[in-house]
Amino acid sequence: MSKTLPFEATLEVRDTCLCLHAQRAARALARRFDEVLRPFGLTNGQFSLLMSLNRPEPPTFAPVAELLAMDRTTLTAALKPLERRGLVRVEPDRKDRRSRRLILTQEGHAALIAALPAWREAHAEVDRMLAPSDPQEVRDALRKLS
Repeated sequence: MSKTLPFEATLEVRDTCLCLHAQRAARALARRFDEVLRPFGLTNGQFSLLMSLNRPEPPTFAPVAELLAMDRTTLTAALKPLERRGLVRVEPDRKDRRSRRLILTQEGHAALIAALPAWREAHAEVDRMLAPSDPQEVRDALRKLS
């Protein structure tokens, strides 16, 4: 004898599931920022990846993967199109040849410089959409989950 799940359970999950709501919000934000960054030839993921490389010293894979919550294989795949476009170089570390450094090229810097004002404008719009809640409280709460 098979049982069926009551429709009320579906409504409960729809209305209360944090994972569902976070996924929906993430997809909506990704679409919004993909659209804003499209004129610069970037996706939101590429923008975030390039920005994560904008450091005083070129990072190795591990800190970038950690910041972006990616495994190394996913990061490697995400870097490939950026390398082909000349926005990023991957080179052996001078001190430890087994380690590789992720270098933001001049072209990569130029792409970030061009795209940053549009990102800032879109981000300010999202922050306004979150009002009257405090956008920083939302970011802090999301950070706790990750």
